[in-house]
Amino acid sequence: MYEHFFQCPYCWEEISVLLDPSVHRQTYIEDCEVCCRPIEFQVAFEGNELIEFQASDIEQ
Repeated sequence: MYEHFFQCPYCWEEISVLLDPSVHRQTYIEDCEVCCRPIEFQVAFEGNELIEFQASDIEQ
């Protein structure tokens, strides 16, 4: 597993997520551990190197 730190797009707190480098491209939704609002993640790995990471708010 790969730990990546980022800022929540809602509350701006720095939090971390655990990413699985064995899945080359991933898109999923997970709630912020601070404000509990949904964040959409788009992640890409090449080998074991993180090459793309985007954490976006979900317009509701």
